[in-house]
Amino acid sequence: MSSTPRPDVGTPAGRPQVEALSEQLPRFMRLVHALKSQPAGPESRDRAALVLLFPLVRQGPLRQGALAELLHADPSTISRHVAVLVERGLVRRVADESDGRASRLVVTDAGRAALDALHAERTAHLERVTAHWDDADLASLTFLFGRLIDDIAADLPGAAEHAAGTASTHPARENR
Repeated sequence: MSSTPRPDVGTPAGRPQVEALSEQLPRFMRLVHALKSQPAGPESRDRAALVLLFPLVRQGPLRQGALAELLHADPSTISRHVAVLVERGLVRRVADESDGRASRLVVTDAGRAALDALHAERTAHLERVTAHWDDADLASLTFLFGRLIDDIAADLPGAAEHAAGTASTHPARENR
């Protein structure tokens, strides 16, 4: 393997740290995809649907279209995932008070239990992979990663419309 520098690929000159971060993000996304693809028991086919429970619990009952917008996801994909959640009894549809023709998605007790299990699994995994980290490093990563996520989200097209209805989970943002 050669150690020759990469040819200029047309990126604007900037801070080397930004270039390094730009190289790490796709690697991180590939790892997340690999983790999501891992079988996790008999319910693994529904794993992608389960992640919809997080915003539904945080934001409260939402229309399916609003959920798709919030997640910047394709409405047909959200529709398939919602169908799985409804079929499994993790979410139920209730009439929208403002428009009886529409419905909102409400997480059931079974859905909250599934979300708790998913959260515990995720936390246990992160506990394993960071067990050798000191608390200061873990705190720094948590703070900075939250900041990065918030800033990327704020830079997405249409972010201003979503900002009013989306609470940041980043501690530094709550004090601004």
